[in-house]
Amino acid sequence: MAKRKEENFSSPKNAKRPRQEELEDFDKDGDEDECKGTSTLTAAEVGIIESIHLKNFMCHSMLGPFKFGSNVNFVVGNNGSGKSAVLTALIVGLGGRAVATNRGSSLKGFVKDGQNSADISITLRNRGDDAFKASVYGNSILIQQHISIDGSRSYKLKSATGSVVSTKKEELIAILDHFNIQVDNPVSVLTQEMSKQFLQSKNEGDKYKFFMKATQLEQMKEDYSYIMETKERTKEQIHQGEERLTELKRQCVEKEERFQSIAGLSTMKTNLESLKHEMAWAVVNEIEKQLNAIRDNIKIGEDRAARLDRKMEEQQVRLNEAEQKYKDIQDKLEKISEETNARAPECMALKADVVAKKRAYNEAEVLYNRSLNEYKALKKDDEQLCKRIEELKKSTDQSLEPERLERQKKISWLKERVKALRNQENSVNQEIEQFQQAIEKDKEEYGKIKREESDVKHALSYNQRQLKELKDSKTDRLKRFGPNVPALLEAIDDAYRQGLFTYKPVGPLGACIHLRDPELALAIESCLKGLLQAYCCHNHADERVLQALMKRFYLPGTSRPQIIVSEFRNEIYDVRHRAAYHPEFPTVLTALEIDNAVVANSLIDMRGIETVLLIKNNSVARAVMQSQKPPKNCREAFTAEGDQVFAGRYYSSENTRPKFLSRDVDSEISDLENEVENKMAQILNLQQHLSDLEKDIKRNEELLKRCQLHYKELEMKIRKSNSEIRELENIEEHQSVDIATLEDEAQENKSKMKMVEKHMEQQKENMEHLKSLKIEAENKYDAIKLKINQLSELADPLKDELNLADSEVDNQKRGKRHYEEKQKEHLDTLNKKKRELDMKEKELEEKMSQARQICPERIEVEKSASILDKEINRLRQKIQAEHASHGDREEIMRCLTLRCKLYFDNLLSQRAYCGKMNFDHKNETLSISVQPGEGNKAAFNDMRALSGGERSFSTVCFILSLWSIAESPFRCLDEFDVYMDMVNRRIAMDLILKMADSQRFRQFILLTPQSMSSLPSSKLIRILRMSDPERGQTTLPFRPVTQEEEDDQS
Repeated sequence: MAKRKEENFSSPKNAKRPRQEELEDFDKDGDEDECKGTSTLTAAEVGIIESIHLKNFMCHSMLGPFKFGSNVNFVVGNNGSGKSAVLTALIVGLGGRAVATNRGSSLKGFVKDGQNSADISITLRNRGDDAFKASVYGNSILIQQHISIDGSRSYKLKSATGSVVSTKKEELIAILDHFNIQVDNPVSVLTQEMSKQFLQSKNEGDKYKFFMKATQLEQMKEDYSYIMETKERTKEQIHQGEERLTELKRQCVEKEERFQSIAGLSTMKTNLESLKHEMAWAVVNEIEKQLNAIRDNIKIGEDRAARLDRKMEEQQVRLNEAEQKYKDIQDKLEKISEETNARAPECMALKADVVAKKRAYNEAEVLYNRSLNEYKALKKDDEQLCKRIEELKKSTDQSLEPERLERQKKISWLKERVKALRNQENSVNQEIEQFQQAIEKDKEEYGKIKREESDVKHALSYNQRQLKELKDSKTDRLKRFGPNVPALLEAIDDAYRQGLFTYKPVGPLGACIHLRDPELALAIESCLKGLLQAYCCHNHADERVLQALMKRFYLPGTSRPQIIVSEFRNEIYDVRHRAAYHPEFPTVLTALEIDNAVVANSLIDMRGIETVLLIKNNSVARAVMQSQKPPKNCREAFTAEGDQVFAGRYYSSENTRPKFLSRDVDSEISDLENEVENKMAQILNLQQHLSDLEKDIKRNEELLKRCQLHYKELEMKIRKSNSEIRELENIEEHQSVDIATLEDEAQENKSKMKMVEKHMEQQKENMEHLKSLKIEAENKYDAIKLKINQLSELADPLKDELNLADSEVDNQKRGKRHYEEKQKEHLDTLNKKKRELDMKEKELEEKMSQARQICPERIEVEKSASILDKEINRLRQKIQAEHASHGDREEIMRCLTLRCKLYFDNLLSQRAYCGKMNFDHKNETLSISVQPGEGNKAAFNDMRALSGGERSFSTVCFILSLWSIAESPFRCLDEFDVYMDMVNRRIAMDLILKMADSQRFRQFILLTPQSMSSLPSSKLIRILRMSDPERGQTTLPFRPVTQEEEDDQS
């Protein structure tokens, strides 16, 4: 049976791994009150008893099943309740002989009277690395033994699932050997009878045999004897069997090599020393190689640092060029803006001048047309007068004087009528002009209101979309950044789980930042703009994957979120040396809470948020940025209304409220709903105004039409009256014709014609002059308007160029920061390498000094230190194995003896006892002497001179000492306290519990008739109470049998 060895001695290769125990130092003055042991295990994993179940065993029809804990178990009950039956069943069930139980000499005596057989079921734990055939048995091994009435027994070894694995006793022996279980070892199972025999024994040889058996040294001695006998038998068999000569020679060679290997220990030790010398200089060689590699790395690093310096210089040149280009474009834009602003008043003045000159020209044209019509009428009158004079001159009839007078009277009336009609005509003409002006004014107002209505409708549509997005964002905040964002993020998660991304993209950036001050939301949105919807990728490969995902959610032609490619870092850039600072106002970086370093670094790279101040008040922002020198490193500032302030410029924000960063969504929704209602009411008002204007225009056009018809009617009446006047004047007046009067009238008419003609020419000249002035004013207005439009057209591409130049400046700054950080990181690494070089040089000096101490002359070594280390370890293990197999039996005995003495002395000191254990390995005797009182006041006495309680306490100390050095997984002790008084019982109990607590990887099963009601409460202690025995129960009918019968029954 294989034995477990202490940690100071290596087991052979085929032995299983031993548990590691460590014995703490004992204080000889009694400061330590317990034997302490530590272990790598906190609970037993293999070999302990999980349960026992008995059927028809001894006096009991059915006992159990008893479930045992992994540490301390007390089986309590009155005499005859079955406590000892459990212990006896444990010995018998694990293959022990009947005589070992001290309860009978034959197995059939354990079958209950009147029954044909008895059954024992024992479950052993089988877990952890030391498990026995774990793949076959599982976490536990069930051992079932069936004992027949004739004394024969059979085994069934079952797995944890209940399937039968084996029925052979050899398998049981292998299991017990693997777990180091020895049921016949008194340390593992100390029955009441054996304890009595030990207490009453006066023979020191019996005590020595007890010690040898408990520590397995007796078994080791038997193994040595068996090996020597095997050797002799092998030699005899070599001479006896020629047919087995080859096999026996091989076995003989193995045995001889095994024994000759002892003689080779000195050679192995010599080789070990040689390997140590080589190892010393091999370490030196490897450090020298490491030094050379570090020097090469430093040289490469210095070359790379120089290249990085050149790249930084080139990057600075590109940055200067980009900043100069940005400044030039900005200057052009400022010049265009200034020129546009300067021309605006002139344009308005010219427009007013055009309107005035157009009105003056129209008035002159009306006057000219009136004079022209008057001239034509005078000319026609002149022709009629001339004709009348000619007719009168020819006429001789002067007899129609009354008719002439009547005609003269009618002519006067008609002239008065014409004069009245002229006045009406002028009045109607003024009304026509008024209606025309009113219609023109209404049409201008109509166009203005129509444009305003279009603007309000556009704003309403935008507000309605924003309102819908806000309402959607109440259930999903990500929808603020676009209706497709949640689906896109889900697709990104799926792609990341499939391993398509090196690092999972981060975004949208606006969802990854939080405001410290909600009042700055619009300012930060105006600063970051589209970056709030952007995403970050670690490299361009990740960017391509993300672009492919975006194509699924964004239609061609629609704008997609920006993708920023920048290496992901776990730490935020250190921007303290380049960040803007003001004691009262934060930067965008300090106004945000950003948990993700990638997000912060991207915003620093793309927008320089560490250089942008946030100033709520507009006038204060102008004062800080324009009235004085801007703060250091501050490039621009934003106000709470979203306005952008530079050192020399000010741009108003187009937005009135934040879209992405507002926290109070309900308030935003309420404000937007109110604004939508206001916009809709405004549209209704505008539409009502447009309707009113349309009605006014229509009414004025109808009135204008009526006036124009009235004007034409008046003209017709005037022409008719003038025609009648002319006809009356042309009628022959035979009675009294005054030709001279007609001639005078004709002459006067001619004078009027000349005057009208002259006046008409003046009016024509004036009209032409006004026309030229009107054309000149229109040309000037068109020219300046064209210039303003041209300036606007020039400004639009310049704005795009300015944005591109700004992006280029940011890119170049980011590139510069990239190279600066890379250079800093590289220099840190280079300095680290240099420090490593210094340390390695010192280490080389130390290793060379150590190597010279080990081997003064340097040795050329071809093998590496790791290979030599492995060879040294293998050689040491081989030497230790040889020692363990052949040469250290006396050392083992010495160590076990010393440990047993130390434990025994320390345990006795718990009651101020003193004791001695004297081992005589030559004569194989053990003498134990104990002094209950102070050691310096009385001599040591043999244990036989002690009282029953003192002897029981000393026995417990001795057993605990053996427990401390034995390797069995469980310990069983039957009625250990039966001869103790209350004081000794309590002390012994405390000792046992302390040992159990320090050895939680062991199992303790203690049988006692005491109630154990005073035990402390602990999850490590389990108490199994047996039922009282049945009345009339008799003793078991055991009879002695011979050793041969027992062997046959086994």
